[in-house]
Amino acid sequence: MEITDKAFDQLAHLSRLQFTDTEKEEIKGDLQRMIAFVEKLEEVDTTGVTPLLHMSSASNVWREDAVKGSVTREDALLNAADADGQFFKVPKVIKK
Repeated sequence: MEITDKAFDQLAHLSRLQFTDTEKEEIKGDLQRMIAFVEKLEEVDTTGVTPLLHMSSASNVWREDAVKGSVTREDALLNAADADGQFFKVPKVIKK
């Protein structure tokens, strides 16, 4: 399969992307190489090969959720540059 200018322009339109002529030729070459790779993969005989769901046979190891100790509010506020009672004070970042 070859990427035509019409097919490329359609893909660019659907993607809402615009390219210069130089970029267009470079990207068309990249797409053509990707398609050639996939076409080569289609030639591989996979008869008798079990399909994979995952590349690794490793599975998740689950653990029970357990409550663990954490830093107290007072200890956390000791590291604050500025605090107001039990709250951290930070510079305003959103302006109206």
